[in-house]
Amino acid sequence: MARWRDVKNGKVEQKPKEKKVNVQEVDSSFCNATLTSRAKAFITDSFMILMPLMYLISYVVIGSLQEFSENKLLGWAYIIIPHFVITVGFWYFKSQTPGLKAYELSLIDCNTGEKPSLYALINRYIFTTLAMILVLPLFIPYLNKKKKTIQDLLSNTCIKNTPNEEL
Repeated sequence: MARWRDVKNGKVEQKPKEKKVNVQEVDSSFCNATLTSRAKAFITDSFMILMPLMYLISYVVIGSLQEFSENKLLGWAYIIIPHFVITVGFWYFKSQTPGLKAYELSLIDCNTGEKPSLYALINRYIFTTLAMILVLPLFIPYLNKKKKTIQDLLSNTCIKNTPNEEL
């Protein structure tokens, strides 16, 4: 460690101190999408991905709504499995589903700001599905300052605004 007097007289150069990056500061700068835009993207995805799947499974694969109502567990398994593959596929390859792209949003890792790992994406899908089933976790964003959903918190991912960006 250099003495201050030596540094002041120019005999020793002082190295600039590296600034430590606080994860909370980085997190708040990355995750800047509003709850309204996230909800709109979710609804758009429901109509663009889920509704066609439900129609195809109900009328093409199973045959009719009557047969679907008789075999609800099998019918929902036929719907959820392709929905899982399609949604996680969009997240993994593009970091965006059609709804996220429509509202200029993208899914990122909270720590790095990069694309999340496949493991994090699978966790996010599972936690999102559980939040929809249980309903109460849907109110978690209104209870924390950063407006993070349960799937954001548990999978360490978040949604950010990406105007005019390509990932």
